Order: sequence, then structure tokens, then C-alpha cells
Amino acid sequence: MNSSPSGFTTPAETTPVLVIGAGPVGLTLALELDYNGVDCVVVERNPTTTQHPKMDITNCRSMELYRRLGVADDLRKVAIPADHRIKVTWATNAVGWELASFEYPSVAEAYEHIHRHGDGTQPLEPAMRVSQVILEPTLRDLLQDRSRHVRVHYGWALDSFIEDVDGVTAELVCPATGERRTVRARYLVGCDGAGSRTRQQLGIGNHEIDVRTMLIKELGMPRVVKLLAQDLLTTGARPADGRFYLVHFTTADKEVFRRFGTLWHLQSPEGWTIISQNDADTFTLHAPLGMGIDAEAIDPREFVFERVGRRFDIQVLVANAWTPRLTVADSFGRGRVWLAGDAVHQVTPTGGYGMNTGVGDAVGLGWMLAAQLQGWGEPGLLAAYEQERRSVALRNRRAAARHAIVRVAIMAVSRTSMHSERWLGDRTRRRLGREISDLGNLENEALGIELGYRYDHSPVVCVEPESQAPQQRMDAYIPSTWPGARPPSVRLADGRAVLDLIGPGFTLLRFADRDVDALTAAAAQRGVPLEVVDIRDDHARSLYERDLVLLRPDQHVAWRGDIAPSNALHIIDRIRGARIPERAVG
Repeated sequence: MNSSPSGFTTPAETTPVLVIGAGPVGLTLALELDYNGVDCVVVERNPTTTQHPKMDITNCRSMELYRRLGVADDLRKVAIPADHRIKVTWATNAVGWELASFEYPSVAEAYEHIHRHGDGTQPLEPAMRVSQVILEPTLRDLLQDRSRHVRVHYGWALDSFIEDVDGVTAELVCPATGERRTVRARYLVGCDGAGSRTRQQLGIGNHEIDVRTMLIKELGMPRVVKLLAQDLLTTGARPADGRFYLVHFTTADKEVFRRFGTLWHLQSPEGWTIISQNDADTFTLHAPLGMGIDAEAIDPREFVFERVGRRFDIQVLVANAWTPRLTVADSFGRGRVWLAGDAVHQVTPTGGYGMNTGVGDAVGLGWMLAAQLQGWGEPGLLAAYEQERRSVALRNRRAAARHAIVRVAIMAVSRTSMHSERWLGDRTRRRLGREISDLGNLENEALGIELGYRYDHSPVVCVEPESQAPQQRMDAYIPSTWPGARPPSVRLADGRAVLDLIGPGFTLLRFADRDVDALTAAAAQRGVPLEVVDIRDDHARSLYERDLVLLRPDQHVAWRGDIAPSNALHIIDRIRGARIPERAVG
């Protein structure tokens, strides 16, 4: 290669999109680009997929998006079997006493429930339990086996990049050998995690808050919960510095975690959680560390034994300290360089919103990049990506903090006497169980957070300024086609799911005989892909609220009305991100 004046070598490789990071978000972005027929290169600094479990639940909205990409069934093949129920149990330890338990349907049972309830309140797909250790290689293999547009390269990290008006020139380095290569791309996307080098080179900061700060804010929780959590965090009754210690391990002892039946989560009022990764032999312990404890000096086996309550056969796979964060980046990118996933938001594990928020980022950014590269999208689309997804990240951060505060409150009311076999221990356990049951398990039940997010102030959504936006709740999804919302999932009389009718372009659902020629002509004039889908189903029409509902490629409502708009070209220009005055549209 020849050297350029910038010090970069003349690129031998070119690609429309260069994705930095091959975690679930980077791989999902690659799937979305492939779905849209866009070539991309994905590079990952590690030599292979992750060995850290990280996440263990792919929520229902992410599964709807994976269904849209045609891989949901493939992912379920490597997940927890469909007939396994989901159980979260609070106990003194693995060999002690149960305090409270929350049980949920299996995937198979959830499908039956979804099919029985056609009121639009349910997802099209249930959530899926799978460890990131399994999810990542499965996504990678699907891309390698099926994609005609994606190349994934492991062992390559981003060193630096230079942006110009036409694209980005990135210098990559192999950490193992020091070898370097230069890639020229139209767009670069940093999906490179919390320590994102892409974000750092852009000079974008993170806005971080802590649980104490969130306690001051209104989170819609009972005052007693806030007081209990505040008491623990301020009095130092159980000193902690915010760090957790993770031990990922396997065991041949099939009974050690079976005292309370087959569990997903075993949780203790002392603050630790054991997660079953495969309902068989693989588990992950997360436990808070006390102030000043040297994590490097911890024996991970003994750390597990102390919390489980007994010694048993164990093989440690990974052990390390980590610190949960509540951060959202000040910006999600600009120009030719954008960010997604942990690079722009990190949350506590409570609720499982980290990776799942990133999946939404990947799909949202992916179709917008495709629109730019295909020539019909305008730069306003990418500006809308930041506005839309940052608002979701902030909302999900509040929800994760709310769930974390409930756990802190439970720690505040726990007592060492809960381990006693005497009468005081029994009384303590009964009181603790009641309090845990009363506080509930919203972190695993917040369907409104998963499905009910809306892009209310997006510049590429046609708002209805004279109407009142419907209520949003954390605990339940309220069906609506309010512009910016994910529309309700409903099956038609012939068995088809409406969400399955939405293609890679825009889709106009027509529930009555309405002339839409002006709208389709305007789309054709601008080169915007638009398909009209006729539905004659009274129940679906009632849930979709209008005779005409225009849906974006990411299954969010762009516009709706009972008659075709008189200013059709204005509508089309708005939804494709053209530079137009901000004003109400019909």
C-alpha cells in the first residue's frame, strides 16, 4: 500500500458500511443491512465471540425484530427449551429457605396466551432466554451461512479514523500481531461497547447518574421503597462501593440449585443473584463487593460457596469485578460516523434493557443507513436516529434504575436473623417474604417499557398536534397507532400476523377503500419504496384506529389518517428526512 498525506495507507478495501464491534448489536446491525441488500464489513478486536455471559434474556420486542429479519426461529433452537417455565425465587441461599417466588409461562405457553388474546396488548413473539455466550456465535454463524453482503473479521480493532464529506477512512490494527490495514467506508458505526474508541475519537461524553440521584427523581414508586433504599445507601449499614463480582461457572452437581425447583434467577436479600444460563450445568453469580475489598485477591470458588451455603463441584469459567453504570451518551454520532448499543448507553442489569435497547438501535440505524445508500433517504433521517433512540435510552435508564432501587430496598429490610433456625428467623423470613411479594417483580414484567416506547418528537414522524397522545405505562403495553409508536400485533381472520406484512420499505396498511394514488405517486417521485397492503378486517381496523396507517421499515408508525393526505409529497419528504420546515402536517 502507498502512504497518504494523513499518515494512513491508501485503502485496499472499500465497503459502504464499516461496523466496529461484533457483539449482539454489531451483528444485528449487519443482519439489518443484509436484509436491505447493503454490503458491510464488521470487525471485532477479540479473536472470537465473547466468553462473558453478560446478558441472558432477549425480550419480546427484540424477538419481533429478529422475526422480521428471519432469524427468530434459528435463535430459539439454541435457547432454553420452549417448554421450560421461567421462575425467579428469592431465598436465604441455595440450601436455605424460600422467601418469595414469581413464576412465568414457558415460551410454548406464552405463544398459546398470545394466540388466545387478540386484543393487541400482547407481543407477536415471547421473550427468549439465551446467554450472550451462545447468542453471539449463533448470530455470527447465521451471517456467515446466509449473508451475501456481510463479512465478519475477528482480531481487528479500530485504531483511528478520518472523516470527510464523502465517507470515512479507518485504520485498523490486529492486537495479536500489530498488523495494520486501512478500510474506506461511506459510513462507520461504532458498536464497540462501553469503552468505545469510536465515541472517544468523536469527543462525545457520557452523562452518568447513580442510584442515589435516581432516588431523588420521581420514579412512580411507593415512598416507603424510596425511604428504605435511601436509608441503606446513606447510612452505610452494608458498606459497598458500587462494584459487583461475577463468577461464571459450571457444575456437575445437578441438585445444588434444585431445592426450589428449576430456576432462572435465585436472588438473595443480601444483594446477590445466581442466573441459570441453560437450566442444566452453567450458572453466573453476581454479588456486591464490600468497600475496599481487593477483587484480585478473591478466590472465586470460595466466593460462590459462601453465598450458595455449601461446597460443591465447580469449574470456574470467568471471574472478575465489574461496575454497573447508568449512562447515556451526549450524542449518538454525526455526519458519517454513528454509534449504537453500549457505546452510547449502559444500564444496570435489572430489567435486561442493555442489549435489548441496542437491538432497537441496530434496526433503527440500519434501515436509515440503507436509505442513505440507496439514494432516497436524506440526512435528516440520521439526525432523527439520535433523537429517537436517545429518548428510548433515557427512558430505559430510568426503568432500570427503578428496578435497582427495589432491590436496594429489599437489602435494606433484610436481617442476618433470616438464616436462623429459631423462632426469630422464621418470623424474619415471613416478614421478608411478604415485603418482597408486595414490592413485586416489575423488572421482569414491564411490557410497557419493552413494547410501548414511542418516537413522540421525531422530526421524521408526522405528529398530530391537535390530539392528546395516549398514556404510556411501564407495567403494560397500551395498543396504539399514535405516530411514532410500535403498532399493535394482531392476527387476521386468515391467520396472518399484521406485523409480518411489513416489508423492508414503507408499508401503507389500507383498511377501507381509499384512494391513495397521490401518496404512492409521491413516493415513486422521490424513489421511496412503498407497498400498499389491503386489509379488510373489522377487528384489526379497530385496533389500528385509522383507515390508512403508514408504517416505517422498523415497524413504527410514520403517519396515519382516514383519508389520503392532500400534501402527499410533503408527507413523503418528511418521513425520508428531507430538509423541510417543522410544521404540522395533515
